[in-house]
Amino acid sequence: MNRSVKATVGPVGILAAVSAITLTGCGSATGPAPATVTVHDTASSEAPSASASAKSWVMPDLRGGNLQTAQDAIQALTGNPAFFSTSTDLTGQGRMQVMDRNWQVCSSTPAPGESFTSTSKVDFGVVKIDSESCP
Repeated sequence: MNRSVKATVGPVGILAAVSAITLTGCGSATGPAPATVTVHDTASSEAPSASASAKSWVMPDLRGGNLQTAQDAIQALTGNPAFFSTSTDLTGQGRMQVMDRNWQVCSSTPAPGESFTSTSKVDFGVVKIDSESCP
């Protein structure tokens, strides 16, 4: 189901993330006319296309590298649909990974060689590079 939403935006207003824009009015002697913006919402009740839901990738073996490089590799592999990943401190101390380059990847979920999609949770098990070994 396609729905159209129309909004009027003044000369200072901004409407972000629109999929289609139709501008009417090109200004006048008293200043620019407001723009009419048409937004088509196709995601509301339609199922994703077969090609979008079928896209998957094989998890590379990123163990031994740093966390930042692993995150970059997933983004490059998927072209950014799988741009978000999490990481877990494997020492059990629950530390946050603030400087990703200081953490070594010991494991990944999904495991190397397994398939994943843009909706899969990607998590890297990590330890500090300079002072810890993978369990």
